Amino acid sequence: QVQLVESGGGLVQPGGSLRLSCAASGFTLNDYAISWFRQAPGKEREGVSCISNNDNDVSTYYADSVKGRFTISRDNAKNTIYLQMNSLKPEDTAVYSCAATYVGSYGSNCPVLPVYWGQGTQVTVSS
Repeated sequence: QVQLVESGGGLVQPGGSLRLSCAASGFTLNDYAISWFRQAPGKEREGVSCISNNDNDVSTYYADSVKGRFTISRDNAKNTIYLQMNSLKPEDTAVYSCAATYVGSYGSNCPVLPVYWGQGTQVTVSS
């Protein structure tokens, strides 16, 4: 059964960094696209980043709001996906969740529609 567990959230000052982890189990990471979403109180959920195999390449996606500051990566040996977040701003405050989507051996371009969800981890950027 597909399971995703996020960790690494917390309180950080503006300009600081955090690295979120999404530990995956119950499936082969290479066959799935993994996305990060966030939702702040009173706001709609936003797709932040995505990583997926796409034929013989790797496809990544970043929302304009995080481009140049966030980096998504994948460690297949550990079945874990990371979201490195640098130069954090107060507007990055949200619950961050990872999501998995089956894309098969040929993969897909990011972004993709999420299917399986983790429980989320809180990120608060405040002085």
